[in-house]
Amino acid sequence: MRNVIISGASRGLGLAIATRLAADGFRIIVLARKSSPALEAAIGAAAPGEIHFHEADLSDLDQIAGHVRRIKAEFGPLYGLVNNAAGSAEGLLTSLSQAQIEALVRLNTVSPMLLTKYVLRSMMQQNAGRIVTMASIIASTGSAGLSIYGATKAAMVGFTRSLARDVGKVGITVNAVAPGFAATELTGAMDEAQRAQIARRSAMGLLIEPHDVAGAVAFLMSDDARRITGSVITVDAGATA
Repeated sequence: MRNVIISGASRGLGLAIATRLAADGFRIIVLARKSSPALEAAIGAAAPGEIHFHEADLSDLDQIAGHVRRIKAEFGPLYGLVNNAAGSAEGLLTSLSQAQIEALVRLNTVSPMLLTKYVLRSMMQQNAGRIVTMASIIASTGSAGLSIYGATKAAMVGFTRSLARDVGKVGITVNAVAPGFAATELTGAMDEAQRAQIARRSAMGLLIEPHDVAGAVAFLMSDDARRITGSVITVDAGATA
């Protein structure tokens, strides 16, 4: 069974990706600071693959190598990685503290880069692997009050494209998925008028759903995507069309 690590998958988009890949037959190892009722329910219902929870605070950079080492020792070689864990600090740049900026950059860029580094070592031993990083349309469009978040997501797109060049010849693909606004807890906190305003910006007049993003990730993890690398798939109902 192919093992796939997904960071930040205790809820929302990450959990949707985990359940979809498990249904496709992958064994999923979820890395998150804590579990959730939704994740526990998914673990109980997972079939034909499996979902496992591994507690990890990915902002603690010194512990990342150990987490990967323990997962490999328990489950065997690693085939896939989905870099999904990320945070956001909304507000004008001038209103954010230095600590907030440093923490966001650490979690959104340095942490997935290090996680990818240590997972790659297992993939290179097998001459096969799939890396998918969650970007955002904000990396290219920008958004008021999200300058640091947008910068971190743009950084991960650059990381994806260059890393694809580094590891393509050893059978590893590296891609990104850039979602638009999704119907998750984030937009759930908005009122109906705000959600409708965001939906109207898209060509389809809709918000995307978590399973739309999960489907794109599932494709990139599949054998059908074996010749796709260094790419960014946008899933936004046409918001950037």
